[in-house]
Amino acid sequence: MMITLLIAFAVGIVLGKVMLPVLHKLKFGQNIYELAPEAHKKKQGTPTMGGLVIAGAAIAAALVMNDYSVPMGQNMLLAMLLMALGNLCIGFVDDMTKIRRGKNGGLTPKQKMIFQTLLALAFSCYCYFHPQVGSVIKVPFFRVEWDLGIWYIPMMMFIIVGTTNSANLLDGLDGLLTSVSMVDFATLAVLCGAASLGSLGVGCAAMCGACMAFLAVVAAAMLLRQPLILVLIAFWMLMSSLSDIIQITYFKKTHGKRIFKMAPIHHHFELCGIHETKIVTMYMVTTAILCV
Repeated sequence: MMITLLIAFAVGIVLGKVMLPVLHKLKFGQNIYELAPEAHKKKQGTPTMGGLVIAGAAIAAALVMNDYSVPMGQNMLLAMLLMALGNLCIGFVDDMTKIRRGKNGGLTPKQKMIFQTLLALAFSCYCYFHPQVGSVIKVPFFRVEWDLGIWYIPMMMFIIVGTTNSANLLDGLDGLLTSVSMVDFATLAVLCGAASLGSLGVGCAAMCGACMAFLAVVAAAMLLRQPLILVLIAFWMLMSSLSDIIQITYFKKTHGKRIFKMAPIHHHFELCGIHETKIVTMYMVTTAILCV
C-alpha cells in the first residue's frame, strides 16, 4: 500500500506538470458563481478538470499494483476504479458543459441525479451479489452486523448519491475536499489491512496518494461492509449537505431569511472572516480526529 501511495504521488506530480499548462492554454478555466464570496472572484479562469490529473495518477498506480490473480468479477479494486470512473465521467461532462456555455452551470440537477442513480444502482447490485460483501453491513464500535436483505440495494443507492453530492458541496475552497479525502482514504486503507483485503487497500492507498477525493470513498466503505462509518469519516461532507438543506428550507419558510451567511457552511465560516487556509486546516484536523 505504501508503494502504491508513492507511485500515485509521483505520477500525480508528473501529470500535473504536463496537463495543467495544457488546460490553461486551452482556456479550460473555471467560471466563478456570481453569488460566490468576493475573494473567489480572483480565481476566475483557474484551470478546471484538474481532477483528471488526480484520477489518472490513482488509476495508474492501482492498476500497476493490482492482484490480477483474483477473478475479474470478484476483484474489488477494479470494481472501485470503475465506480470512480463512472463519477469521473459525470464530472467531465458537467465541466465540459460549463466550458461550452461559458458560465457556472453544467448539467441540470435532474440530469446529474439520473446518471448518479444509475451508477449507484449498478454498484449496489455488484456489492449485493459479491460473495465477500453481500447484504450484511457492520455497525462501527459494536460487534454487530445487520443483514438488510434486498433493502440493501436501495439503502446503499441512497448513501452513494448522498455522499457523492455531499462531496461536491465540500469542493468549495482550495484543497478542502482533497485534504479531508486524503485522511479518509488513509483510514480506509488501514481498515482494509485489518480486514485482510489487501487488494482493496491498494486502491485506497492509490486514492490517498493521488488525492482522488470523493470519487471512490463511498465505494471503499461499501466493499468493506462499513457504510455507516461514513458518518464519522465523511462528517464534513455530511455537514455541507445538511447546512445546504437547512439554509434552503429556512429561506423558503421565512420568505428570504437566512441562518448562515452562505451555504454550504464552509462559505459561512469564510464570510465570518476566517481565512481559507484556516478553514481547510480545521476541516482536515477534525476529520483526522474522527478517523482516529
